Amino acid sequence: MTTEPRASAAVYDREGKETGQVELPAAIFNAPVSAALLHQAVRRQQANDRQGTHDTKTRGEVSGGGKKPWKQKGTGRARQGSTRAPQWRHGGTVFGPHPRSYEQKMPRKQRRLALRAALSARSQEGVVRVVEEIVLEEPKTRLIADLFAQMGAGTRVLFIIPEHDLMLEKSTRNLAGVRTILGNNLNPDDVLIADTIVFTRAALTAVEEWLA
Repeated sequence: MTTEPRASAAVYDREGKETGQVELPAAIFNAPVSAALLHQAVRRQQANDRQGTHDTKTRGEVSGGGKKPWKQKGTGRARQGSTRAPQWRHGGTVFGPHPRSYEQKMPRKQRRLALRAALSARSQEGVVRVVEEIVLEEPKTRLIADLFAQMGAGTRVLFIIPEHDLMLEKSTRNLAGVRTILGNNLNPDDVLIADTIVFTRAALTAVEEWLA
């Protein structure tokens, strides 16, 4: 009987030096990967991110057009009742978009299955990293930028922390391509588009408790 290989990730200190390897929780990083489920979860996330504030004016909402352009008969031209009819320039829009919600529902169990699948797929690609705890008394953007550069993090980094940390969040706020997110706000869309996924040790533990 063959055993499935356990997922692991490199561990780095705050200077970006690799200090070892850590075994990733199998329940989260060795889960079955369903392309259909991931597709549904990502489409839902993107739909829910839409504001839905688009709007167009119908012929009844466009300003002007109250007077009949010309008399009904005798001109030889087609009859017209308003210059705001849709066939006119500056007329109203027929069946145009109006504000609405694009929200899509998905059962919590499915959402978590999709997140496990996304994390498992990315761990198989070897893009998951773990960093030791970083405690800052003031924002240090250069330190975080050097850390990601040393580990070869790429241009799109998903940095996962366990809870709000003002100094750490300020340190990453001005770094292009870096998205800092709480562990309990993880979603498949962010996981799948990142070049590198960086957990702090505490965030990895928090995500394990949440998803396992």
